[in-house]
Amino acid sequence: MADIVLFHHAGGLTRGVIAFADRLRAAGHSVETPDVFGGYTFDDIEDGMRYAGELGDEELAERAFEAVSTLPAGLVYVGMSLGCALAAQVLLTRGDAQGAVFLYGAVAPGWFGEDWPDGVPAQSHQTEYDPRRAVEADTAMEYEIPGAEMYLYPGSGHLFAEAGHEDYDPEAAQLALNRILRFLEAIA
Repeated sequence: MADIVLFHHAGGLTRGVIAFADRLRAAGHSVETPDVFGGYTFDDIEDGMRYAGELGDEELAERAFEAVSTLPAGLVYVGMSLGCALAAQVLLTRGDAQGAVFLYGAVAPGWFGEDWPDGVPAQSHQTEYDPRRAVEADTAMEYEIPGAEMYLYPGSGHLFAEAGHEDYDPEAAQLALNRILRFLEAIA
């Protein structure tokens, strides 16, 4: 069993994010889902990105760090889109992670001026033609995180694993979940 912190995307802590966390819980994992938007949710990702911009990167990071401040060492950090950067930032700062999963995005430690910790595995899950996909982030992640697993799924939906969202692809979502569960079993 892994202890997981899952940071939501720019839609906020939506029902779909909670449903994904529940699927991880159903597999026996402990999952915390901090709400860095303070209860606000957005149907449109652009609206959520505007709200995130109003809060600012510093405030979002502060909220993420506060959310994990009382949690034990040895967490697996999971980020969804916007949450990928928060998960990476907390992981790199705390330095006590078991692993990282980036859903709907990829990150590079160099963005934060840090080296990836030795022995901390990472995965990324995105659709191949996601208009929000930053190929340079994929390349940097592969280069800067030894052994990083990068998975691309057919299609162009951003939130492809979020049940109830227009981007939802049940086949890709199940495959991503299976890969994430295998990853968690290997490190827990």
